[in-house]
Amino acid sequence: MLAEYDIAAVPNSIFTCFRITDSESYPLFFAYLFRNNYHGHWLRKYIEVGARAHGSLSVDTKHLWSMPLALPDFKEQRKIADCLLSIDELIDAESKKLKALEKYKKGLMQKLFPAEGKTLPEWRFPEFLGGGEWQKAAIAEVTSYVDYRGKTPVKSKEGVFLITAKNIKMGYIDYNASKEYIPKEQYLAVMSRGIPQLGDVLITTEAPCGNVAQIDRVDVALAQRVIKYRGNKHKINNTFLKYVFLSPVFQSELKRNSSGGIVGGIKGSVLHQMSIKFPDDMIEQQKIADCLSEIDTVITGQSNKVKQLKTHKKGLMQGLFPSLEEADV
Repeated sequence: MLAEYDIAAVPNSIFTCFRITDSESYPLFFAYLFRNNYHGHWLRKYIEVGARAHGSLSVDTKHLWSMPLALPDFKEQRKIADCLLSIDELIDAESKKLKALEKYKKGLMQKLFPAEGKTLPEWRFPEFLGGGEWQKAAIAEVTSYVDYRGKTPVKSKEGVFLITAKNIKMGYIDYNASKEYIPKEQYLAVMSRGIPQLGDVLITTEAPCGNVAQIDRVDVALAQRVIKYRGNKHKINNTFLKYVFLSPVFQSELKRNSSGGIVGGIKGSVLHQMSIKFPDDMIEQQKIADCLSEIDTVITGQSNKVKQLKTHKKGLMQGLFPSLEEADV
């Protein structure tokens, strides 16, 4: 429904436009009715291959105008629409709060890690102000690593969960993004180069390039296009390393070192030699990691809140609007 402007142009070869003129019909009710795909169930049987637009699927608008509607009276229409509008406004407010938290975290990371060409961060915790300059070293010098390349492991419907590049997001592992497994009897053979442990840091080398997460469960296998890093015990804290990889400075350098056009990718040999900066004091590393971890906890809670509100709204819409079959029209 057009809401942000009083007037707009509509490319009529792609879209159709109509106005609710019946005084006993509430326009916002219709907007939510269509958002619930009421019309989609009706129009699907009229889909045809268009003669224009290189054979794209299309629907003649005459079938939209002939669609039967099951409508409650005006007061009930308004009640339903206003109820859903209040939820939308709440979702919008909570989504803005989530974006503000994410923006705050990004800005904080820019302050807590040295900028390009600098050896000290702009902000430092008071107890470490006299700690001297941060050290600089190639990733390979302060970590052990495994690049899981080679033959793709045989997949199965159950067994050990296989973390692929699709599962690794910016800061966390999404176990629902891809659900693949390898047989338990093949686990040791596939992971012969290094068994993943809790806290190991993962980074994707392509499709996508540069996503970072930390292993948060045992008994998982790692697929191709994933490199596993583990900080040397007295040099780099693993969680601190994760945030170094997530920092804007490192991500920018990663892009400069990647190749392959739009998709982008980076060779493990190049990634291992990229430099990172870190304080000598492991306690300072832990302090930075704990600070950013707390913010991530708040962001995760806020993200879940938005997801729950959207799920609630979806269920509410399914309950408030009848399907064409239920309406018996």
